[in-house]
Amino acid sequence: MPRDPFEQMMIPRGFERRVEGLGTGFIVSADGLIISNQHVTSGAEQIVVTLRDGRDFPARLLGEDDQTDIAVLKIDVTGLPVAPIGRSRALQIGDWLIAIGNPYGYLLGNSEPSVTAGVVSALGRDILPNENQTGLYVDMIQTDAAINPGNSGGPLVNADGEVVGVNAFILTQTGGSVGLGFAIPIERAMRVARELREHGRVRRGWVGVEIAEPQAQSSEWRRQPGVLVRRVAPGGPGAAAGLKQGDVIEQVNGQLLRNFLGWEKALVDLAPGDRLRLVLQRTGGNGDVSLTATDLPSASAERVNLRDLELITVTPNIQAERGLATSRGALVVAAGPGWQRTLGLQSGDVIVQINNYPVAQAEQVQQIIQYLGGRAAMRFYFARGDQLIYADMWGTP
Repeated sequence: MPRDPFEQMMIPRGFERRVEGLGTGFIVSADGLIISNQHVTSGAEQIVVTLRDGRDFPARLLGEDDQTDIAVLKIDVTGLPVAPIGRSRALQIGDWLIAIGNPYGYLLGNSEPSVTAGVVSALGRDILPNENQTGLYVDMIQTDAAINPGNSGGPLVNADGEVVGVNAFILTQTGGSVGLGFAIPIERAMRVARELREHGRVRRGWVGVEIAEPQAQSSEWRRQPGVLVRRVAPGGPGAAAGLKQGDVIEQVNGQLLRNFLGWEKALVDLAPGDRLRLVLQRTGGNGDVSLTATDLPSASAERVNLRDLELITVTPNIQAERGLATSRGALVVAAGPGWQRTLGLQSGDVIVQINNYPVAQAEQVQQIIQYLGGRAAMRFYFARGDQLIYADMWGTP
């Protein structure tokens, strides 16, 4: 990005400048494990952690989860002080809270953090998603403690100094804090961190049920009585429990569903093996069913690795899990910098064709590239949401 209008005229089109991003984190193990926000670390080519005493350490990204907006970093240091962990479930509206961070980074000239104080304004807040939001912000802690740029990923602590949340974002029309700050509950952050450290990914429960999502910002978000089942994956947990298209789920584990986000709240912390008790409204009367979540179909699918491009074959269950518009192709699980730069591939894209060769399985991508590599330019067609995009490449990145 240009530094000023003059430089904007001088930089040739297509050139980029590396920029520095700033955020906050907190130490959860003495051997250098750090929790922060995924939107702080996303896309970073290099990560440096600065401790309170001013020491800098290169950090490794152990993993990040865009659904919960949690990232886990590791620095090679021992004997570090560890933040005491509390319980967000013990909070009550009106309890005192302190947000810790380093607003605007090094603009203040030193590395010591600053604190702001406030109270618990509300609990269990669900935030309506928008087009720029990748995370799922449900069951959030709302506070009027000021959270400013640079505070993302920092700890929200109670009056006893125990971490009860991870500062995530603010709602504002001015760009500054107006007393509407939100934090991720610490129980969710610690579970995600543990999964990323031990397994390299977050194992999530899958129920094989797709809900009809009302139009964003419509009155149905607030007044929808239960949620409508739009599709049930064949052979999935929902189908095994007897759920059918057209059922309306009114309760989950005893909690009334007032909108679509209530269903998402029930799923965000669901692990394989967990059970859900549902109360349904269906033709012929209400019914109670119980289903057991399984691992995500994409988690157990066979991977095809082409350098730093990781693919899996789209199946009916994977289509249902990811909400894909296409029923065939090779789903991009991960794409390295070379693929991103050359083709613009992103995680979640589905490669459906290369030149005139349709792609139905992930293995075909590898076979086609090996066959065409060096012989001719390759045009990749891939689906992203309901869009079909194409990009050209010669050889491999």
